[in-house]
Amino acid sequence: MADAYKAGLEHIRAGRFFEAHEELEIAWRAAAAEERDFYQGLVHVAVAWYQAGRGNRVGCERQLEKATRRLGPYAPEHRGVNVASLLDQVAGAARVVAGGSLELPALELPAEA
Repeated sequence: MADAYKAGLEHIRAGRFFEAHEELEIAWRAAAAEERDFYQGLVHVAVAWYQAGRGNRVGCERQLEKATRRLGPYAPEHRGVNVASLLDQVAGAARVVAGGSLELPALELPAEA
């Protein structure tokens, strides 16, 4: 699971959101119950950016909402991820989408997981 988690974060950093989703889903499915929402929240982040790239506004909006709900309890930091910063980026992306654009800013995640 640790390898899938690290690979998922690396894929997000590289802008490979479909691949990130695949790896993070492995981590999510293998996680203990108290950790599952964290990993699932990261999956929602990756899928939101993927959907934006595909031009799917509704899909992007829904994934951003789910990411916020799942990741919120893990702020400010969890498993090497600055969750507070990530939630700020998700909120910013939601504002971009609400404004009619799907040009989401690049995600910034910590170098170490």
